[in-house]
Amino acid sequence: MEHMPSALPDGEPVPADGALPASALAGAADRPLGFYLHVPYCATRCGYCDFNTYTATELRGSGGVLASRDNYAETLIDEVRLARKVLGDDPREVRTVFVGGGTPTLLAADDLVRMLGAIREEFGLAADAEVTTEANPESVDPAYLAALRAGGFNRISFGMQSARQHVLKVLDRTHTPGRPEACVAEARAEGFAHVNLDLIYGTPGESDDDWRASLDAAIGAGPDHVSAYALIVEEGTQLARRIRRGEVPMTDDDVHADRYLIAEEMLSGAGFDWYEVSNWATSEAGRCLHNELYWRGADWWGAGPGAHSHVGGVRWWNVKHPGAYAAALAEGVRRGRGGRFCRTRTGGW
Repeated sequence: MEHMPSALPDGEPVPADGALPASALAGAADRPLGFYLHVPYCATRCGYCDFNTYTATELRGSGGVLASRDNYAETLIDEVRLARKVLGDDPREVRTVFVGGGTPTLLAADDLVRMLGAIREEFGLAADAEVTTEANPESVDPAYLAALRAGGFNRISFGMQSARQHVLKVLDRTHTPGRPEACVAEARAEGFAHVNLDLIYGTPGESDDDWRASLDAAIGAGPDHVSAYALIVEEGTQLARRIRRGEVPMTDDDVHADRYLIAEEMLSGAGFDWYEVSNWATSEAGRCLHNELYWRGADWWGAGPGAHSHVGGVRWWNVKHPGAYAAALAEGVRRGRGGRFCRTRTGGW
């Protein structure tokens, strides 16, 4: 998942023509290229979440038809086409695609497939491209998964978070325990070679036994990748307000450390190899190539409201609100109002 920070770094306005500096494109053929596609919609807002996401209630009256899920795929495809224009004759095929959110699977499977199709049409996909979507366990079924697989998706990441109902309740997660594990089996049956389960540890009220039970359930489901994240209580979230009011306790940092050690012990014991702070895979082939692309400073284009991009040491980001983002694209303003460039240590102009 891609976290859209509320405090953005200093930058310079994107040029009116949207052009990247020549230095950013120099040597591009030698760097992998990926796409991140942000789907900003959620059915409900989880109490711990401060991502750039919106429920239908939050969008009502503030984005109109432009912020609708119904036409979102076409809006995002418009940005993919703009990316092709900005990158010009860049010869690279796309190595990784990651659809995140939000809850991408609130869109119709055909919408996600069409978004991927636009990348394939404009840039081409490498023969061994990794194509991932995040998914809410309650928003997919075998038919939906089959449509994704037939459309070119080969990796899927389910938000499990916990196997304990009382922990899910604190997080305001809406799926029922056991459903994420069932989703792994369904995804495997539909031909997904790579399946991830996301877990969160350190939720107020979670015990060591609760965490061990969640790890047991995740391992037993048979994914080839597990991501385990320490819960961060972000200011402005419902969970932060509940902790401030004393309704739930704040988790101690030492507890987080202990839970991390438990995760490493249990996952490594089950044949998962640790390859990044929060990520374990059963094989090198099971690692998330898209995340590795980020970590190694390669190139990626982030399409969607609030999405960040990085090409040749130049980073920029889109306006965050879906309505403003869609309006800007409709007006032909590249990357949306509020888009900015910033220099990084690896480049600039």
